Amino acid sequence: MSTTEKVRWTSADLELLPDNGNRYEIIEGELVITGMPQWKHQEVTNNVCVELTIWSRQTGLGEAATNPGVVFTDTDEVIPDVVWVSYERLAQILDESGHLAGAPELVVEVMSPGEENERRDRQSKLKLYSVQGVREYWIFDRLQQKVEVYLRENGVLKLAMTLFKEDNLTSLLLPGFSVSVAALFA
Repeated sequence: MSTTEKVRWTSADLELLPDNGNRYEIIEGELVITGMPQWKHQEVTNNVCVELTIWSRQTGLGEAATNPGVVFTDTDEVIPDVVWVSYERLAQILDESGHLAGAPELVVEVMSPGEENERRDRQSKLKLYSVQGVREYWIFDRLQQKVEVYLRENGVLKLAMTLFKEDNLTSLLLPGFSVSVAALFA
């Protein structure tokens, strides 16, 4: 009788993969490969990052970035669509190679169509971000034109609200931040 061991991917393995436009991530040692994002996906990603950047420049409290590498552990390395990090936290988690080596305060994912993508963002990444200490997690659903806002409660990220096009997105983490959900999907 033979047993098959599940391959556990590591950050070192990612270095050997081709730079071919695919996005390679590892969640709990499992390799996740996604293709290049669609134009509309990138529009929403850019809209969110622009609004967070404008707010950050006005307040001087931190920075937003699109598609940063976040290395939580050797077997948990992801590329969120957008993150926001306070300057204080950034000084603690930015490593020598320019990657985040810890949890940013805010992570944003723009879901790509498909059940597998939905499962990854709403389950695998939600769990990872929760365990690693992310304080807020926003999931943008382009097809349903809604934003799910998860907030840390008793050490776990929990769904706090679902916003639609007629709503404004605000954040306890970002004092005074407010933007129309419709504008983010525009």
